Amino acid sequence: MLWIKTFHLLFVIAWFAGLFYLPRIFVNLALEENEIARARLLLMARKLYNFMTLLAVPALGFGLWLWGVYAKLGMISGGWMHAKLALVVLLIGYHHACGRLLRKFEQGRNSRSHVWHRWFNEVPVLILLATVILVVVKPF
Repeated sequence: MLWIKTFHLLFVIAWFAGLFYLPRIFVNLALEENEIARARLLLMARKLYNFMTLLAVPALGFGLWLWGVYAKLGMISGGWMHAKLALVVLLIGYHHACGRLLRKFEQGRNSRSHVWHRWFNEVPVLILLATVILVVVKPF
């Protein structure tokens, strides 16, 4: 079980790295006026989005595996797990929102300011903080 947990954590960490960095690229895209630099940022963003999607799949797969095993063994009790799963669903939604924002940038239809993207960039930090607290402290 420890190997599964290890791989789950490694893929989650890698996925979060992408979720932290991609919106930062969006901030730069919202500010960029040079077409060559903009094209380079779009290429970076597209490659990062594709890569972090590949990282999300095993992160979620190993997480589901752990959840199934621990539930079968009766090792999960309390509302903290429901709250954590809700945050995972929210994180998947955030990932999807990043994809929609990327498509808008690619189509030249971004209507949001760099300030909005800076705030959007903080969402995964809050999700990660809440998730770690739920998993470690198990407050309820």
